[in-house]
Amino acid sequence: MTTPATGAGIRAKLARVRENVAAALERTGRAPGGVRVLVASKYYAPEQVGALSAVGVDLLGENRAEDLVEKQELFGGAFEWHFIGHLQRRKAKVVAPRVSLVHSVDSVRLVEELAGRAPGGGVEVLFQVNVSGEESKYGVEEDEVERLLEAAAATEGRVRARGFMTIAPLVEDPEQVRYVFAKLRSIRDRLRGSWSPHFDLSELSMGMSSDYEVAVEEGATVVRIGRMLIEGDGPVRRQDGS
Repeated sequence: MTTPATGAGIRAKLARVRENVAAALERTGRAPGGVRVLVASKYYAPEQVGALSAVGVDLLGENRAEDLVEKQELFGGAFEWHFIGHLQRRKAKVVAPRVSLVHSVDSVRLVEELAGRAPGGGVEVLFQVNVSGEESKYGVEEDEVERLLEAAAATEGRVRARGFMTIAPLVEDPEQVRYVFAKLRSIRDRLRGSWSPHFDLSELSMGMSSDYEVAVEEGATVVRIGRMLIEGDGPVRRQDGS
């Protein structure tokens, strides 16, 4: 487990991220406050998570069901919790009641499983789209997205689609992956009109530590920030969602 930087260091880096997000919103004429910064909690041991609230973190994303349970049992009320990792169907019963949003739904069978495991108010989800076509990444292709929307609509409110998520390839220059974010936005815009009676599809979870500013410029509403808050000053990103 990576040892975090000091609380003051994390606070300063988080403030810098939020300043960069605000600047990207201004550059593209978007309204202030239109993007939430999600911090990936996988880099923190349970005893370290509590310090994140003290430095201004309010939204955590967890990658593993077991870690979600452990950390939420200790600090459940301190944060809003999302699930950002690949979700196995057998873990849906653990995750669904514990989070306000699942970012990584990528199959009809998972939609159906979540519908059966959702708490009384249902569960809100994003559909993961593999825009780049990389075999190493989860997510559906563009032409499969409507099947997921149809499956969610058939649950009669048990599974509510809020939008889409994608993971861009890891590159040195974030401009090289701008097309990924622009494509996800275009997919959302194309589907939004016809699906608005069922789902608002307002959320785009895209952009990580190395490319979040470009993602914001292309319409992201949630950016997923990982190790850059606790290691050095350079952008470091893993390939699993943060």
